[in-house]
Formats: sequence, structure tokens, C-alpha cells
Amino acid sequence: MIKKFALVVLLLVSANILAQENNTSPYSFFGLGLNKANNTVENRSMGGLGVLADSIHLNFQNPASYGSLRLTTFTLGATNTQKTVEDTNAKQNTGSTKFDYLALAFPTGKLGFGLGMMPRSTVGYEQKIETETTRQTFAGEGGLNKIFLAAGYQIKENLRIGVEGGYNFGRIDNKNLFFESDIQYGTQEKNSSEIRGFSVNFGLQYQKLLNSGLEVTSSITYAPETKLKVENQRELATVAALSGSSELEIQTLNIVVAETELSLPSHFTIGGGLGKPREWFAGLEYGRKSEADVNNTTFNFNNVTYEAASSYRLGGYFIPNYNDITSYFKRVTYRAGFRYEETGLNINNTGINEFGISFGVGLPAGDFFSNFNLGVEYGQRGTTENNLVKENFYNISLSLSFNDKWFVKRKYN
Repeated sequence: MIKKFALVVLLLVSANILAQENNTSPYSFFGLGLNKANNTVENRSMGGLGVLADSIHLNFQNPASYGSLRLTTFTLGATNTQKTVEDTNAKQNTGSTKFDYLALAFPTGKLGFGLGMMPRSTVGYEQKIETETTRQTFAGEGGLNKIFLAAGYQIKENLRIGVEGGYNFGRIDNKNLFFESDIQYGTQEKNSSEIRGFSVNFGLQYQKLLNSGLEVTSSITYAPETKLKVENQRELATVAALSGSSELEIQTLNIVVAETELSLPSHFTIGGGLGKPREWFAGLEYGRKSEADVNNTTFNFNNVTYEAASSYRLGGYFIPNYNDITSYFKRVTYRAGFRYEETGLNINNTGINEFGISFGVGLPAGDFFSNFNLGVEYGQRGTTENNLVKENFYNISLSLSFNDKWFVKRKYN
């Protein structure tokens, strides 16, 4: 019981760690930043496929999947990203390690519950523009996080429904620094936005075991458009340049900025797949996000628009022999997948698209089907055309999934 209590405490305490994630992408300047994957390492290793329901793994993408759980499951994940950012003139290498999610889920008969926290978007950029007489720096950090509570219910043998309620919160800080060579002091503008609001996601899953031993799976999710409140602050300052890249504020002025509102776009997914339980599975999924008002609350540009976004995912897994007691590697789950995303961000009349190729393994560990999951993804975001930036990245993700029986009645003779 102590171990179980410790897991719950860890889930709550670690929430602050997630909120402090760093990111290094110039595209995080726009809107609410880069959207984070709303999935586990297991799903991410299959191209982000969210169709599959599993009795011992969590699926954040479709809340109906909680109705298929048979064991209490605690999971956490982290990712190391190595990235090359390039334009037509130069390249730069960056890297970061970050927490992805923490979650706890448990079944109670046909009803399953889940709760957890994860980043929803991240902001982290620094852009310097220098001429013979001026020096300007744009920098930003922060992002949006989500705490969620979800439930899934098996209404029939092959059919499950689910709903997830989320509380979204975060802070985005932007800074604009400007110096001229013939002027003693420079100017600095800081803008901070506190963002908060609720969201909801509905899910439906259908699984049917055929006479041939194959299993058909289908999945649908829908999240309506969500309005978020934004409290804004602005500070103007006269600054003096110090040695290195630091500045000293000489005089500051705080400006009252009106509260604003922005929206998260509505989103739906539909997908399906075919497989043989505990042997193999292959599936595909399509997702669509509507247009929405996600303009950066500080900077607006005429050459930037936010359009409807689409995603295409293909993936699956293979287990050589799930019940083999002589060979460990025959019980390993091997995963692979591909994804292509039209992000909806359009700059200089050029759509910013992204793709990723992923592989992964699920390594059995201990009793009650606990496991370690390792995933590797190579991907690309953006283009160098029309004075834009291209990012090539490698993601190495690790998750731990612990399973136990919490709510099973003891039997006495």
C-alpha cells in the first residue's frame, strides 16, 4: 500500500517539473508554440497511432480506451531531442531532454478512470538580427500544460465510449531587445501572458474478434473548440548593455494590457486497424483540426496565417511469441510507424509541414505485465524555401509502465 501511495504522490509532485520544459525551435514563436504529442511512447513508436486499445497500456488520444483496462497502470515518459536547425546561410545544432507525461489509470469493472498531466505546447526561441548600426534580439519561453481526468466505459462487449476533461494552464514570456550603436541605452519590451481554460475530448472505440482469430478495431475522437482566457502584462524598459549578453534595466514602465481570449481549434480523428491479439497489429488514422484564433498575443504579422491542419498516421506492432518462457526477445514488442502532418501554420505563403519515421520496443519487466518502452524517431519540420527554416530532429523516448491490482476483492476460504 505504501508503494501505491508513493506513486500517487510522485504523480502530483512531478507536475511542476513538466511545466518547466525547455524547447529550441524558431517555429515555437508563433501562436501558442509547438504543439506537443498527446500520446505515450508506445503510440509514438507507431507513428503516433491512437487507434489501438490495450488492457495494460494507456492511450491518451482516445478516452474510450480506459474502458479496456484490466490492471491499475502508472506511467511516465521522457524524451531527448537532438536537432539541426538550418536556413540558406547557416546551420545550428541544439539538444534538450524533457519530461513528456505522468499518468495514473485504474479499472473498476466495465468503467476505467485516468488522470495525469502533460505539456500541450512549448515555446523556446531566440533570434538575433544584427546590422552595422543596430542589434535586435527576440526571445521567448514557456508553454501550455494540461491536467486531465478521463473515464471510459464498456457499454457492450465490443463497444466503448469515453470522455476526457482537461484544465489547460501556462505562461508565455516574450522579449524584444533593441540597441543602436550611436545611442547609449537600448530599449526592452517584455510581454507575459497567463493562459487558462477548460477543454473536453470525446472518444468511441469498437473491437470485434472474428472467427478467423483476427480482430478488427476502429476509433473516433472529437474535441470541440475551446476558449482560453489570457491575462496580459507588458513592461517597457531602458537598458544598458553589460559584458557578455546580459543587460541592466535603468528605468522601467509597467503598462496595463486588457485581458484577451483565444481558442484551441476543434479536432477530430478517425482510424481503424486489423490484427491478431498479442501477435501483431497494423492500423492507420486521419486527423483534422479546424481553423482557430491562436495568434501570438504579443506579435502579429501580415505574412503569417493559421489554417486548418491535417495529420496522417500509419503504424503497428509485432510480438514473435508472447508466451515464450525460454526466449526473452520473443516476448518483446517491436513497433514501427510513419506520420505526416500539415501543421496549419503558413508563413510567406508556405505551409509548414512535418513528418516522422519511428521505431520502438516494449521490454517486459517484473510481474503483472510491467514494461519499459523505448522509441526512436527521425523527423523533419519546415523548409528553407522563401527565407524559412528547416529542422531535422532525432527523438529518443523512454517510458516506464507499472501495472498492479488495486481494486480486486480478496477471496477467503
